[in-house]
Amino acid sequence: MIVAGWLWAIFTLLAAAGQTARNAMQRELTSVLGTVGATHVRFLFGFPFAIVFLVGVLAATGHVLPRPGPTFWPWVLLGSFAQILATALMLAAMNDRSFVVTIVYTKTEVIQAAVFGLLFLGDPLTPATLTAILVATAGVVFMSMKGGAPVAGGLRPTLLGLGSGAMLALSANGFRGAILSLGLPNFVLAATFTLAVALVIQSVSLTTYLAVRDRAVLTAIVRAWRPSLFAGFMGGSASEFWFLAFALTSAANVRTLGLAEVLFAQAISIFIFRQSTTYREALGMALIVVGVALLIWAQ
Repeated sequence: MIVAGWLWAIFTLLAAAGQTARNAMQRELTSVLGTVGATHVRFLFGFPFAIVFLVGVLAATGHVLPRPGPTFWPWVLLGSFAQILATALMLAAMNDRSFVVTIVYTKTEVIQAAVFGLLFLGDPLTPATLTAILVATAGVVFMSMKGGAPVAGGLRPTLLGLGSGAMLALSANGFRGAILSLGLPNFVLAATFTLAVALVIQSVSLTTYLAVRDRAVLTAIVRAWRPSLFAGFMGGSASEFWFLAFALTSAANVRTLGLAEVLFAQAISIFIFRQSTTYREALGMALIVVGVALLIWAQ
C-alpha cells in the first residue's frame, strides 16, 4: 500500500526526466523545422507510441476500449489544444533565451495548476501543500530574476514563457478531468486511453494546419524523421507517465514535483548547451528542492 501510494511520485519523476530529453531534442529541431514544425514532432511521432502503449495495456488487462461519455470530450479537447499552444510558446521562447531559463518560466504553471484544479475539479489544497507550491514557485521566480528585474532577453521571451506556463496549467487539469470522467477502475487504462485520444487529436489538427499553411514543413519533418522519432518516443513516454500521475493525484501535486525538471534542464544546459549557471539561479534551484521536499513531506 505504501508503494502504491507513492506511484504518482515515481511516475512524475520519470515523466520529468523524459520531458527534459524531449525538450532538448525539440530545441535542436526548431532551427530546422521552425516552431510549428518542432511542435508537431512531439505529437506526430508520439502518437504511434501511445497507440502501442494502449494496445499493450489492453492485451495485458484483457479489457476492451472504454466508451467515453459526453463530459470526456470537452476535457480532452481543452487539454489537447492548450498543450499545443503551450509547446509552441515554449519553443518560441527558447529561440530568444537559454534552455534552462525558458523551462523556468514555464514552471510558473504550478500555482496556476493548483488554482485551476481547485476551481474546476475540486482538488483540495492543504496548507502544507500550498506552502510547498509557493516555496517552489518562489524558486522559479528567483531564478528568472537578475538584479531585481527579469533576466536579460527582453519582455517577449518572458511573456512567451509565462503564457506557456498558463497553457500547461490548463492542459494538465484538462487531461486529469478527462481521465477522471471515464470512471474506470483501472487507472492505467484510463490514463493510456486518454493519452492516445489526445495525441490523435493533436496530430490530426497540426497535420491539417501545416498541409494548408506550410506543406514544406511537413516535408522537412519527414526528412528529419530520425531525430524526430527519438523526440516522439521520449515525448510519448513522458506523456504516458504524466497521465498516469494525473490519474492518481491532483495536477498541482504532479506539477510541483515535476519541478525536478528544472534540475534536469540545468544539467543539460551545462553539459550539452555549454551554458553557465549564475549564483542567483543556483539559489533558486535550492528553493525548488526545498519546495519539492515539503511536498513529499506533506503527502
